Amino acid sequence: MSDARTPAQIEADIKSRRDQLAVTLDEIGVRLHPKTIVGDAKAKVASTVDRTAGRALVAANRAVSDVKAQFVSEDGAPRLERLVPVALVAVGIVGLFALSARRRRG
Repeated sequence: MSDARTPAQIEADIKSRRDQLAVTLDEIGVRLHPKTIVGDAKAKVASTVDRTAGRALVAANRAVSDVKAQFVSEDGAPRLERLVPVALVAVGIVGLFALSARRRRG
């Protein structure tokens, strides 16, 4: 049995390899085109920004939930033992600012 190929088979192989090479070169050309490079860079930046914004949103939600948990019980009832002192401090600070403003004017 002979492994010899006919000239037609060799030509067909060469044509097939040329076609594969042409496709590969077209793909390389698309990948290296400046618009493709810029588009890929924009996509990476957008992905990074989205991921960072998502993390920031999760962190903010967690912080709000932690603060809320300090003033509201698990069943949703306000924790008066914590709310009343905070409210009194807030009223005191506002009162000090009002008194300070009144002294400056008068």
